[in-house]
Amino acid sequence: MSVSAAYVTFADPDGVDDEQEAALAAWAGAGVTGHVVRWDDPEVDWAAFDAVVVRSVWDYVDRRAEFLDWARRVESITRLLNPAAVLERNTDKTYLRDLKAPAIPTYWVGPGEAVDFPVLDEYVVKPTVSAGARDTIRTGDRQEAEAHAARLAAEGRTAMIQPYLDMVETEGETSLLYFGGRFSHAIRRNPMLAGTATAPGEGNGHGELRTPDPDQVALAEQVLAEFPGVLYARVDLVRLPDGSPVLIELELTEPYLFLRYAPDAAANLARALAEAL
Repeated sequence: MSVSAAYVTFADPDGVDDEQEAALAAWAGAGVTGHVVRWDDPEVDWAAFDAVVVRSVWDYVDRRAEFLDWARRVESITRLLNPAAVLERNTDKTYLRDLKAPAIPTYWVGPGEAVDFPVLDEYVVKPTVSAGARDTIRTGDRQEAEAHAARLAAEGRTAMIQPYLDMVETEGETSLLYFGGRFSHAIRRNPMLAGTATAPGEGNGHGELRTPDPDQVALAEQVLAEFPGVLYARVDLVRLPDGSPVLIELELTEPYLFLRYAPDAAANLARALAEAL
């Protein structure tokens, strides 16, 4: 019996979602009829779908409250993947404070809080609700880092300050992709932070297949154990100067999945979706 699923995207005049075609073809091969729909389209009958799969919703940052209201509404009438509670937690990077797994050292400055963080060789400062390096700076100037954190806090946002790790330039970030809780593939992601913001989706599709080390797999699975029941996950890891892997970000909302980089990646996603239904 064929089932239908919504592939949820956004109003995308530039066509930056280059994974859509591969995903839908693989879904069809797994017996799932996919329909591309915008999350904010008021004409969509979400109850008509057996599942609603959040994918390239790259405009949610400016409309997070509206997006989460939509997610809760959809989940009340059909299967939402990933679940609304996961989307709510994951779209604000303060989730890093609550994880049991080791993450990159991060210092937080919320509205009304003093800007206080240690001296670092180089700083990355960004808001906790952000995508595509938007409103993110990389600087070796402490005063600039403090000013940017203070500006974000004055706007009612929470700033996060992290050390910039030089090994990102050489080793890169390692992104491990999981579908239905199973490892699919891993990517060495090239550095995208150059001190300026990128458009939604820009800079996503740059990387190469990588075989993750056992300690990276162990850490990724430790992180995911805190988020059971997700359809898709991208676990972004880096190594500290002492060589230990840490989480830099967990992407459970609208990650680029690098489906074109591994022969079975799209099929792995489709299989996980079919099993979930």
